[in-house]
Amino acid sequence: MMHGYWGGPWGFGWMGGIFMLIFWILLIIGIVWFVRCMVAGRSCRIEHNTTPLDILKQRYAKGEIEKKEFEEKKKDLEQQQ
Repeated sequence: MMHGYWGGPWGFGWMGGIFMLIFWILLIIGIVWFVRCMVAGRSCRIEHNTTPLDILKQRYAKGEIEKKEFEEKKKDLEQQQ
């Protein structure tokens, strides 16, 4: 009994295998992403509302820049607005 070019009675054949492979790859990527977020102890959300001043405050809080540099850059940012 012939089932046509695509193979199988439902018409998937080799394409079904490709879709199944894509499904498993996406599932594994999603699990890895979720576990990495949980282990890191941070939110997995992407923040789009970060302003340059927020970034400057974060850098100062982390100790990446000194107070003098923070004040200078803050002043520059305020002048640009």
